[in-house]
Amino acid sequence: MTPPDYGPRAVILAAGLGTRMKSRLPKVLHPICGRPMLAYVVDAAREATGNPPVIVYSPATGQVCEVFADEADFALQNEPRGTADAVRAGLAALAGETGEVVVMSGDVPLVTAQTVRRIAAARREHGAPMALAAVDGPDATGYGRVMLGSGDEVERIVEEKDASDAEREVTLWNGGLYAFDAAWLRETLPRIEPSPATGELYLTRLVDLAAADGRPAIAVQEPAPGAWEFEFQGVNDREDLTDVEPFIRHERILRPLMLAGVTIQDPLSVFIDASVQIAEDVTLEPNVVLRGATRIGRDTVVRSGSQVLDSEIGERCTIWASVIERSQVGNDVKVGPFAHLRPGCEIGDGAEIGNFAEQKATRFGARSKQHHFSYLGDAEIGADVNIGAGTITANYDGRQKHRTVIGDRAFIGSDTILRAPVTIGEDAVTGAGSVVTRDVPAGMLAVGVPARIRPRRV
Repeated sequence: MTPPDYGPRAVILAAGLGTRMKSRLPKVLHPICGRPMLAYVVDAAREATGNPPVIVYSPATGQVCEVFADEADFALQNEPRGTADAVRAGLAALAGETGEVVVMSGDVPLVTAQTVRRIAAARREHGAPMALAAVDGPDATGYGRVMLGSGDEVERIVEEKDASDAEREVTLWNGGLYAFDAAWLRETLPRIEPSPATGELYLTRLVDLAAADGRPAIAVQEPAPGAWEFEFQGVNDREDLTDVEPFIRHERILRPLMLAGVTIQDPLSVFIDASVQIAEDVTLEPNVVLRGATRIGRDTVVRSGSQVLDSEIGERCTIWASVIERSQVGNDVKVGPFAHLRPGCEIGDGAEIGNFAEQKATRFGARSKQHHFSYLGDAEIGADVNIGAGTITANYDGRQKHRTVIGDRAFIGSDTILRAPVTIGEDAVTGAGSVVTRDVPAGMLAVGVPARIRPRRV
């Protein structure tokens, strides 16, 4: 992927194994509100710099290249030799095309573009070779402590395992977000010596080298007390995942929707993926789940207990305690309670699908009604059709599926079984309990087991 210009670029570190997740899926691909964790970091990087980021991956996290193929460039870190080595790989992918580099962590999904820009602007303002985000919080456990010299100049960063008791009392910790002068970074990275304890190359050693050069790094602190403590929370295990997801769900999904005119009666019980689109004047009752590429039209009410996945719901609909999967629902439609639209359904305007009704791969015509304990699979239903209670399309013969076609204004009596393939003509009627094994011409009556075809008596 070729960047559109030669402006600032972000390098995102995503080569870690994430062993504490106890998962075969790379840590940065674990979903948060329907998107991979890494997607939120990629968004912030692109918004802050105006360019696609470079994602540094390892052989164990190669899946990120498939997931973000159209959103980023990539650099391979063959061996886990530390964060400085990962940045070296990212710089190699940039090939000298930028004057400023921002380094971000792929497992810090709450970081914002505003904060990234703040760090970069502070570095340029001070003319410093590097700047880093320094977070002041009461609990710095697990983070490197930032030791300041004069003003905002950083003397060194002490990792917790190497810190003395007095140094552990320092509450200013390293957020893991950096901005660098690209030329200085290229010249200085080769000077980093491996850690005597682990043999890894640590990016924080650049702080020492900057001080030695007489051009110390700058610590950029949060704009208000406590503003960054949650933003820089890293995700290391599944418990951390459950800590950050409610924040993203409320602040980045639910709150903007409510401000845009969507009524969410109980935000704590409503789960909406970041990819869902909802029009104004929609009402969401408690215990609603909306996933994937779902769209909800204006004035629709999604009542308690409903789940909608990758589906389009029209305007002025009512969805009540039902499940809708990969289907399209027209305007003024009523679904539920306790209905199930399986993948491939298309529901016409004004239709009604009631209690314990199920459809699969069915086109259901305008103003048609299916109430009470019935199943329509692989069916084509016309307009103004009545589907009686207990109706079943027997669409599977043990080897393959067959379609059922029902014409406009047909009346299907209760407990009718339609053995596919079969066609029911327009204005035709089936009697209660009939087993229809052959086509019923338009305007005719089918009754009995197996059903016999007779003229209708009006």
